[in-house]
Amino acid sequence: MAEFIILGAGMVGVGAALALQARGHAVTLLDRAAPGSETSHGNAGVIQTEAVEPYAIPRDLATLAAYASGRSNDVLWHFGATLRMAPALARYFHNSAPARHRAIGQSYARLVGRATADHAPLIAASGSEALIRRTGLGELYRDARGFEAAARHAARMAADYGLPSQLISGAGLAAAEPALRPGAVHGMVHWTESWSCADPGALTRAYADLFAARGGRVLRGEALSLRQGATGWQVDGTEGVIEGSDVVIALGPWSPDLLARLGYRLPMIWKRGYHGQYETRMSVQRPYLDAANGYVMSSMARGLRITTGAELTGRQAPQNLRQLTRARRAAGELIEIGAPVADGVWHGHRPCLPGMVPMVGAVPGARGLWLNTGHGHQGFTLGPTTGHLLAEIVEGRADALTEASAVRLGRR
Repeated sequence: MAEFIILGAGMVGVGAALALQARGHAVTLLDRAAPGSETSHGNAGVIQTEAVEPYAIPRDLATLAAYASGRSNDVLWHFGATLRMAPALARYFHNSAPARHRAIGQSYARLVGRATADHAPLIAASGSEALIRRTGLGELYRDARGFEAAARHAARMAADYGLPSQLISGAGLAAAEPALRPGAVHGMVHWTESWSCADPGALTRAYADLFAARGGRVLRGEALSLRQGATGWQVDGTEGVIEGSDVVIALGPWSPDLLARLGYRLPMIWKRGYHGQYETRMSVQRPYLDAANGYVMSSMARGLRITTGAELTGRQAPQNLRQLTRARRAAGELIEIGAPVADGVWHGHRPCLPGMVPMVGAVPGARGLWLNTGHGHQGFTLGPTTGHLLAEIVEGRADALTEASAVRLGRR
């Protein structure tokens, strides 16, 4: 059996550590911070079984014009950062064409379809049941036109993927969500099979604690110090050099940085997202996407969390709270919201690849180097699943799914 070092202790890295450990490998999980304290902490906390197709760039001119002009709260862009990401964005747009996107969705759906089944044993074994709600995800529509289009989409999802949902309007909305202001919403698509979490960072830490209880090592160190040694790989930890025969790069938005040091080029689109947390008088029953205003709101351990859409900006750029301010105002039209929670504003970056499917598998030409990254908006959902897929690839799995998620990197 191999001795693996997993670089990155978010949900993706922890999921890989647990899966490789379960197959008898010795595994060390290394990060510069505590498990679950970065991107896996700040998301909307939804295990999104309804997200069977990756997010596509819209192709209708009206939506693109709204993005370009800043009228839409879904996307905020900055010229310099967007220009730097233009080649990757162009490929992403190419793959958003209906036929190509539908083909990519066939592989993506196979991953997402496993998500709750792969999370379930970890939730149980880590004693995390109190963090989980199995009440689905609601998409809220403020007018009849939007709701009718959403109903058609839900019908296609049922036909193509067997994905269940409920359409709720009128008086049914008050029963489904008492916290909603009367008359604020025209209708809702309720995706019944999605789960949500009251504290995604805490769930990731609980999984990491489970990994440690089963004999794994959780250490601090600097992933960018990775180098080849005489018999494998070495990385600098706070307590000394860590060695392993194999290493998995699961650094999410920072994966291209390490790969560049090793001579590889990984095109990536960094979609910055924000969250703000607020006091509320009533908790909402499930997470909600306000489709017209580009945010998700969910009741969590520290209050109501509002998470924003995508900002195309540099990873080191200062915070820009425009989207969050708009989202907070729009959410206040739907439910009663109180004061901001202290230290409640956060931002992080979603690691999106032009091919839309996470890259999972061996790095070509580098013995013992593996990649598990590029989960876009779904690292929290897919961490345990791509961890299993990676462990299966290590053991020789080869099929259409491994081909779809194969590692394809350029050389610098």
